[in-house]
Formats: sequence, C-alpha cells, structure tokens
Amino acid sequence: MCISDLFQNHVNIRQRTTEDALQFTKFDALVISSGCPFTYFSDDCDAPFRRTPHFSHWTPMEGAHHLLVIKPGSKPKLIRYAPDDYWYEQSPLGNPFWANAFEIYEATTIEAAWDAIGLTGHVAYIGNETELAEKAAFEVNPGDLTARLDWERAYKTDYEVSCIEEAIVLGLKAHEAGRLAFLNGASELEIHQAYTQSIGCLDHELAFSSIVAMNEKSATLHYENKRTLRNGKTLVLDCGATVRGYRSDITRTFASPACDYRFKFLLAGMEKLERELANSVRPGLPFGELHHVAHIKIATLLREVGILYADPEEAAKKGWTRPFFPHGLGHHLGIQCHDVGGKLASPDGTPQPPPENHPTLRNTRTLEAGHLVTIEPGLYFIPMLLKPYRGGSDSNLFDWALIDELTPLGGIRIEDNVIATENGSRNITRELEVKLGIG
Repeated sequence: MCISDLFQNHVNIRQRTTEDALQFTKFDALVISSGCPFTYFSDDCDAPFRRTPHFSHWTPMEGAHHLLVIKPGSKPKLIRYAPDDYWYEQSPLGNPFWANAFEIYEATTIEAAWDAIGLTGHVAYIGNETELAEKAAFEVNPGDLTARLDWERAYKTDYEVSCIEEAIVLGLKAHEAGRLAFLNGASELEIHQAYTQSIGCLDHELAFSSIVAMNEKSATLHYENKRTLRNGKTLVLDCGATVRGYRSDITRTFASPACDYRFKFLLAGMEKLERELANSVRPGLPFGELHHVAHIKIATLLREVGILYADPEEAAKKGWTRPFFPHGLGHHLGIQCHDVGGKLASPDGTPQPPPENHPTLRNTRTLEAGHLVTIEPGLYFIPMLLKPYRGGSDSNLFDWALIDELTPLGGIRIEDNVIATENGSRNITRELEVKLGIG
C-alpha cells in the first residue's frame, strides 16, 4: 500500500477514535495547535521547536502556530500558518501526500488562523497557546479527553509503523557508521559526527540527544557529553532518527579488540538475553512481569561470570541485581521517544501502578497488539549504586575484585524496537538489520 493510502487510513482511525473520545467527554469539537516556540528566559532566542505531539499524531506538517480542527462528521480542517516573512525561510506547501486528508486553509497571521477556526459550543483545546484558547472560550487541555487520546496513541497504525521502520533504517545505518568509527579509534565527538553525517541531519533533528559513551562513561545512563579521548575499549551508542515525526531508539554496545575478555563474555550474554526478551513480547503480558524476567536473566549471567554468587530468582526478588540494572526494560515508542500511554490502566486515565518490587518503571501497561515498545536491558558497574552493598550483610555474595577490574569499562545496554502482534511479536530492529546486512 502506498504512503498516501496508509496515511488516509491512519487519519480515518484518528477521526473515529477522536469522535468516540469527544462523545465520552461531552465535547462538541477539538482544536489542536502545532504549538508556540519556547523562548529562553531573558533572551530573544527560541529553543529548537517541537510540535505538539497530539498535532503530530494527525499530520507531519512542520512548523509552529498551525491549527487542526476536528469536528464529528466533518473532514478535519487544517489551518496552516504561512506568514509573509523575510527573516526566516518560508517554503510553499506544495502537494504533500497527506494533503488530501484535510480541508486546508492558509493564514498569514496568528490572529487570522484563530479566526478561521469558526467554532462555537463546548470546544476542547490541546496545546501550549493557552491564552489564545482561553480568549476563544475553549476548555484548555482537559485531562479526561487527553487521557483517552494518550491511550489510543499506544496502538500504532500501519502508517505509523512504516514511519518508525524508516527511522530504524536510518538509525541502523548510523549505528554502523558509529561502530566503524569507534573501531578506528575515533573519539566520542567524532563518533557522534559520524552518526549525524550518516543520517544527514542536524543535532536537534535526532530522535533525542545522542548518548556516545566510551569506557567508564557508559555507566552514566544519560551521558550526553562528547569527549575527544580516542581509542576507547568500550562504547555504548544510544541514539535514533526521526521520520515524519516518528522516532527510532536503538542502542548497541561495542568492545574493542583490546577489551577485557570477561567484559566481552558479558556483552555476548546481554546480546543473547536481549533477543530472548524481545521474542517474549506478546499480547496479554504485563510489561512489569517481563521486566522482572530481565532481572532473573541478568542475575543468571552475573552468576555465570562469577560476579554474583546467588540463585537468580532470589537475587531478582531481593534486589541484588538492581545496582547492575537500575532502569526499566523499556518504554512505548512513537511520536515521542518515551511515548505516552505506558502507565495507564484504562482509557479514562486510571493509572496502572508498577509492581511493588520495581517501582520506577516507565511502562506498566499490559501489552496489546499494536503496542510498539523498546526492549533495552542493561548491565553496568556504577560505584555509587554498588557502594551500599560493599559493607552490607550480603557483601560476600559479590566478587568485589572482579567488579573493580571491570568498572573502568562502564557498562552494556542493548536496545531494539519491538511491536506486539496478534500472535506474538516482531522485532523490527533485528529484522531490518538482517535486510541491511548489518550485525
């Protein structure tokens, strides 16, 4: 199916689910703005602009101050803000593949754009141009409606999956460029530059700020600095790409030929267990249960290497694996890297609490067909997290000499993008990796 047909089907689904949400919450219509740029405090410079995610769920049109009007029974109206401006580049709309899904109007001023909405009654508004919405007597960012829209964003349409597939392809090619740069002795900065050059994008156009962490810095989970140190022994490369507003999120860990053989053994073990976890994704599985399984698998690997002397089930239950694996197994992925809807129990916004033994998960939802998530187990040597165990009653369960020898190598994280299907799962990242001949 061509991209325009995929998109039209996507909009048809958006229209249906949004009309249902409006009916439940007793609104007559919904207005979503693409958003207003954020200006730094006491400055006249704007931050790199990101559209309102709910707007991006309907259309890939770039830029600020656009408006989308959704009214039951009517074709969605898209009001494009197209100012007469010589300070910044203004491109004509042309005839993009998505245009036929909307009634499109153009306005040269923000005021004219809002005048073109033409709605009365009980109207909801989503976005950050709240003063204009209040002036129009719209209800601003109503929680009950937003929760229902967030719930629906977890189910990816074929169009959305297609966009994410394209973003994964870009990310995989860029990861390969980063791997080759690392093995040639490049610095973190040079690896980052190889990554962005492969995609052909600016830094702020990446899915998120790249994590390019060599040696001990790979144990800092969101390390974003870019050192000029060369010839690292280990590298965690965590980054993604963006296509039509949808993101990929891929992590790979690489070891140089000079790396400690025991770390290489851990890396091979993490590669294996990550694929096993990805293959375990299926409808009906609470994500928190899969996260707990990840702890058991990591405990098994730690015991095989001789780092942790404990039964894996007991180690996971008592938290002895947490200093090595302190983050969640994954999150929903889509328009946002950490996509919404992962902590909901129902469309009305009722939260789904995390398991008692894993209280800080980003994803607590029970998986369903169409849910697209990341699977990203990690194993790190983080001194501040291990310190409490050195003098504790369980200290004898850890091989501290081995831990100290491996600590300068940082850690390991492996991450794929996986969608739950009707009968199981599809590891999109690995599938495309094979097609590209990477890995």
